[in-house]
Amino acid sequence: MILGLDVSTSCTGWCILNEDGNFIEMGFIPLGKLKTTYVKAEEFRAKLTDIHIKFNVSKVYIEENLQAFRPGFSSAKTLLTLSRFNGIVSYLCAQQFQFEPEHINVNIARKCLGLKIIKKSKGGKPTKEQVVDWVSNELNGSFSWPTKILKSGPRKGLKIHIPECYDMADAYVIARAGTNLF
Repeated sequence: MILGLDVSTSCTGWCILNEDGNFIEMGFIPLGKLKTTYVKAEEFRAKLTDIHIKFNVSKVYIEENLQAFRPGFSSAKTLLTLSRFNGIVSYLCAQQFQFEPEHINVNIARKCLGLKIIKKSKGGKPTKEQVVDWVSNELNGSFSWPTKILKSGPRKGLKIHIPECYDMADAYVIARAGTNLF
């Protein structure tokens, strides 16, 4: 089995594919309410153990952390925190499965899968929504994304994907790209 991970300190998405790249299962590990990096790492380790027990993982692909600061996006401090946590997750994966995970740049992953993102300036939806739509299309409706109903505001009553779906979709992209690249 193949494990794809989209690592974040607030929520880590995971996806399992079989050796042929066919979808098996995906989910997320909520980490946002946990206070310290060490507590988050322990929560991740516990979920990783569950995944290891349930699936015979032979390959792990992790989304490479961002390499550069971009004004208007994540701060340098946030990038350092994410990089540190990505390193911890990579180490825990190597420890759990007894082999080193591969890291894949998200842009290379999308390109190798033919996932083209339409810029907002050209009428495209937000990138995260485009990725969920692409994964939904790939899975032909065989996966039911977790949703919620908005309770207030101008979109009250609207059914939307929960934010964790974006992390799950990114994990799927990384897992699928790993089957194409390695």
